[in-house]
Formats: sequence, C-alpha cells, structure tokens
Amino acid sequence: MVKRLMRGELIEEITARVLDGRFPADTRINEVHLANELGVSRTPLREALIGLADRGLLVAAPGRGFLVAPFDPREARRLYPLIAELEALALRWTSPLELASLPDALDRISDEIADSCDLPAADDRWHALLTSRCDNPHLLRLIEQTKPLLKRYETAYFGGRDRAAESVAEHREIAAALRANDLPGATALLVRNWVKALTYLQGS
Repeated sequence: MVKRLMRGELIEEITARVLDGRFPADTRINEVHLANELGVSRTPLREALIGLADRGLLVAAPGRGFLVAPFDPREARRLYPLIAELEALALRWTSPLELASLPDALDRISDEIADSCDLPAADDRWHALLTSRCDNPHLLRLIEQTKPLLKRYETAYFGGRDRAAESVAEHREIAAALRANDLPGATALLVRNWVKALTYLQGS
C-alpha cells in the first residue's frame, strides 16, 4: 500500500529527489505521475511544489508546470556567503554557556567526517550541531530552508579526500576558538570555511 504523504513530507521527498539527482536540473516535474506514485491528490502536491518554488529549488514555468532549477554559478556565489553569515549570526545569538558545551561534540563529528564514506552528510551533522543551540527559531528555519539550495553544489567541493581533510582541520579550528571563548575568531573561521568551499567549487 502506498504511503499517503502530508505537505511537509512531500516537500522533504521532492527535495531529496532533487538533491540525489532523481529529478535532474532543468527537468520538468510530471505532476500526474508523481501524484500517482506517492498516492496523493494533486492539491497537496501542487502546494508542496509551490512551496519549493518559493524557496528556489524549483521554477514555476508558465505552460510547463514546475521545473527543477538549473545550476547557476551566480547562485552559488550568492548562497555560500549567505549561509556563512547566517550560521555566524546563529553563533552570535547562542548563549556563552551553550557555546561552551559544543567543542567536544563538534570534534567527535569531525572524527566521523575524517572516516566517513558520506562526507556531505557528516559535514551536515557538524554544521547542524554548530547552530543547534541558537534560540532564534526564525533564523534556524531560514538556515534550514537555504541549505537544500546549497547542497546541490556540494558534491564538487567534497569530490576528494584532500578537501575533506582540509575541511576537518578548519572545523577543528572553529571548535578550538569556541573552546577558548573566542567567538569573533570562531565566526571569522566559519565564514572562511564556507568561502573556501565556494573557491574550490569555482575551480572544479
């Protein structure tokens, strides 16, 4: 029996298909086929598609329905600095007591990144933990909604173990700055980490 999905679950399912390549860039979403496959009516599916178009993952094309957004170097140049500043802001809005509890846990995930076969997923866990203690739900929601747009470009950055090792070293520097109660240093290192990822992406 096909599971019947709610709007939020539909957004997650379609996002996953875009990110793993089942829905490639520039392709049209076949709403009838997808509705039948997922066991939902067209109304909640269309609501989910509209929501994803609002977030920039899809494009509403007149007369063609919804298309997966194309890859665009200009988008990457906007997204990486944006997510860097959003995460830095989340750190600034986290209490010192909560920040003090992060470094050891961050280093444990860095160990996982060094040994992981799924580098982007492990890196996601590190960044999710880094911002998780911020008590501003609106900021965290904005980060959560922006991340899928950026994730489409991540494979290029994590294409080699050398880059992963460099990213782990940068993560450890951020954790060390937090351990030393150096919030300005930690946020500067965090922004540099994201900007360097963009530099690698542009050179790939």
